[in-house]
Amino acid sequence: MSSWKNEYRSFYYENAPEPDDIVINKGSSALLVIDIQNTYLEPDDNPNEAARWVPFYTRMNNIVIPKTVEMVQWARVNEIEVIFARIACLKEDGRDRSLSQKKPGFNYLLMPKNSEESQIVNELSPQRDEICVIKTTDSALTGTNLRLVLHNMGIKTVIVAGIFTDQCVSSTVRSLADESFDVLVVEDCCAAATDEIHHQELKIINMIYCHVLQGDDVKQLLELS
Repeated sequence: MSSWKNEYRSFYYENAPEPDDIVINKGSSALLVIDIQNTYLEPDDNPNEAARWVPFYTRMNNIVIPKTVEMVQWARVNEIEVIFARIACLKEDGRDRSLSQKKPGFNYLLMPKNSEESQIVNELSPQRDEICVIKTTDSALTGTNLRLVLHNMGIKTVIVAGIFTDQCVSSTVRSLADESFDVLVVEDCCAAATDEIHHQELKIINMIYCHVLQGDDVKQLLELS
């Protein structure tokens, strides 16, 4: 029995029955990779701040990026649609950004769409006609036509990877759930600033907005279909 059925349970779901088995239909499923961009792999110029982020960089380079590469390759081989989302603004001065990206602090982002820092990391570069949506919001649905694209392609299940677990991933997952998509979040393909934040957010969104699984568990679901 897969352990995902009993992991990441919040107070609300401590005593809830095990969820039903999940079957991934490749014709109606998509893998969505969120915000794994160059800017988030560049250490801060401030040595003290850069040191605080070492655990995040380590997780990204040793776990999240390699595991996401595996998930993307798996999806391509099995003819599952691969879609990317990245943060970038359409205007050089960033006037088109949402308020959350204009406020001072960590979430302040000014990355024109053609800048190197806004691009998807090389290991995960979209291929052929794979869709990459540009967003100036946390949710990949709110600020793009992704909702319409998914519906037009007959997508019903969205497998989610990316960063940050508690920000753009969570916002996108909630939006997808509100639009009645079935959502699977791949734990080892996601990261937050700290592991504590990462795991806490997964507990919050699991079983109500999505199901949280490891990448290997996700692959098994397709094999059973």
